[in-house]
Amino acid sequence: MVSLTSDMNPLHPDRNLALELVRATEAASIRAVPFIGRGDKEAADGAAVDAMRAFFSTVNFDGTIVIGEGEKDNAPMLYNGERVGSGRGPQCDVAVDPIDGTSLTAAGRQNALSVIAVSDQGTMLDASSVFYMDKLVTGPAGVGVVDIRLPIGENIRLLAKALGKPVDEIVVSVLNRPRHEQLIADIRAAGAGTRLMSDGDVAGGINAARHNARTDMCVGIGGSPEGIVTACAIKALGGHIQGVLAPRNDDEKEKGREAGLLVDGEVYEADDLVKGKNTIFVATGVTDGQLVQGVRREGDFLYTESVVLRGASGTLRRISSEHLTSKWL
Repeated sequence: MVSLTSDMNPLHPDRNLALELVRATEAASIRAVPFIGRGDKEAADGAAVDAMRAFFSTVNFDGTIVIGEGEKDNAPMLYNGERVGSGRGPQCDVAVDPIDGTSLTAAGRQNALSVIAVSDQGTMLDASSVFYMDKLVTGPAGVGVVDIRLPIGENIRLLAKALGKPVDEIVVSVLNRPRHEQLIADIRAAGAGTRLMSDGDVAGGINAARHNARTDMCVGIGGSPEGIVTACAIKALGGHIQGVLAPRNDDEKEKGREAGLLVDGEVYEADDLVKGKNTIFVATGVTDGQLVQGVRREGDFLYTESVVLRGASGTLRRISSEHLTSKWL
């Protein structure tokens, strides 16, 4: 197996895989622009899927999609098991979400992203048979301190102590869903504040793990695929992530067992979600958010902002790009 950083296949600066993948997320974000605020999330997602897949074919890597768009949104491409890339170069597991936040895009709201995560072949957990996962994400201060098995109030107090700040200054991100009513009440009862997200818990998790971010923790039940994608980013940030699969019914629980997943409340640690540190996470903004700005059009130019996080080097890079509108729209 050729790894992402193998000496057998050196990645020259102008062919760095992480930077090449940005071209695919930029394309997906730009193609989604005509659908921002237009109320049609399926059209936005379809345009992003087409663009991302087209650019994948130009990237020198041998990728297999472990977490695919087709499984989640009934898209005809970028499905689990699909091979992507040129077929030459490092062999990788791939997770894609051409738009994390299709509803956000359709409504013209903040924090929609186009996302790709990769790791060495055979290292990414395939949790596709169980749709939901309960997650706990913090920055480096939470490593060895908080635990998803503890009550949320205790985790808030432990994290506040580790951060050296009062509990009433802790801010916790949670998806605004009926299933989280008690969780939200418990966070507030502990004395912390909440930041309720309408969608996009990948961005929520990353923002909670970033240095000097506006939020300190991200918790609650969201998509299992998003949990794996987030873990790839957290590896680069040195943060903490845990997940517990949350089957919706007995049938889904049985499917999870058949797939070899832990579905009885067992905890997945970061290295269970994605083995090792050799991870790459790239994201380009579709709409403005805390993590990156969305696509902007100014006359003859389109502007995009992306982030590239590499677990092997522990780096977060920001990439601002200027594109000729005539080449895209």
